[in-house]
Amino acid sequence: MNQPWKPSWEAAAVYRARVRGCLLGGALGDALGYPVEFSSLDRIRASHGERGVTGLVPGGHGVVGRISDDTQMTLFTVEALVQAHAREREKGIGGGWALLLRRAYERWLQTQSRSGPEEAAPPPSGAPEGGLITEAWLYARRAPGNACLSGVAQMYAPDPLLPLVGEPGQVNPDSKGCGAVMRSAPFGLVCPAEAAFAMAARGAQITHGHPTGYYAAGALAAIVAHLVAGESLEGAVLRTLRLLELHPGHEETATALRGALDLAARGAPTAEKAESLGAGWVAEEALALGVYCALAESRVKDALLLSVNHSGDSDSTGSICGNLLGARHGDVGLPHAWVERVEGRARIAALADDLAAERVRG
Repeated sequence: MNQPWKPSWEAAAVYRARVRGCLLGGALGDALGYPVEFSSLDRIRASHGERGVTGLVPGGHGVVGRISDDTQMTLFTVEALVQAHAREREKGIGGGWALLLRRAYERWLQTQSRSGPEEAAPPPSGAPEGGLITEAWLYARRAPGNACLSGVAQMYAPDPLLPLVGEPGQVNPDSKGCGAVMRSAPFGLVCPAEAAFAMAARGAQITHGHPTGYYAAGALAAIVAHLVAGESLEGAVLRTLRLLELHPGHEETATALRGALDLAARGAPTAEKAESLGAGWVAEEALALGVYCALAESRVKDALLLSVNHSGDSDSTGSICGNLLGARHGDVGLPHAWVERVEGRARIAALADDLAAERVRG
């Protein structure tokens, strides 16, 4: 899993900024979209004005900046990747990342059914000491997807050595909801695009067995990997399309991405144009919406707002768009006044730094 890499101080600093940006940007997009996740565009405009949401607005119980299951699962993905890298670096034990990822999602599942860390089951041997399972703020059920809940409960870990052949997976074989793609950006932060694609697609099969469900997850990770390497967003998507085309059953995901590219080239972006790509409840639509919004608007704030002002899964599309923008511009390119109000911001930044440091050491 670790790749030989000895960056200069400057390159390491840029990399850390992109890792921070990806995770904080995803959390910010999530927090912007979560209060309006189940609202139609007409209702959003009726509640917040003709321009819709123009910043962070109160969600449940009037709290501003709350994150949802999108960010929760993304953070547990990061925790598993940090653990896998450390285990390979310290003990020379590689190839166990899929089992560590499954166990991380099982810890997340506890946060969805228990009131706090004091009710959590004792961590299994080898679990990260003082990890996310001890964070009280993560014990919150924020409309998690049924496939994520039922899939994790099956305790399935995919075989990392099996090829991706475009066939339905063992768990939830008909599910292509966006619950796998919205958590998969971290794979692109630790691996080159081809490896990130494969890891994210296999990791998605823990909960989502439909080929589009896991290929969309792989595609997001590959795009992020290209962005971290310094590629433009359009270039990253085009490279990922070429990678997708090597895999049977890629057509739905590839068609959605091409639709996002074509739409972004058609002039001034609007919410109505964004909605023509779908509502984002399924994987390829969520990915296409996030990509379109990040491409169509030149300003980070405007892209994030476009990604949540639509009739659909606003927190997931916002999260994906934020992942992409943060990986492209780094944390310094995000609107800091908004980031400062995101729930768990300091912990997210610290976890990002842990991931970046582990990757550099590896």
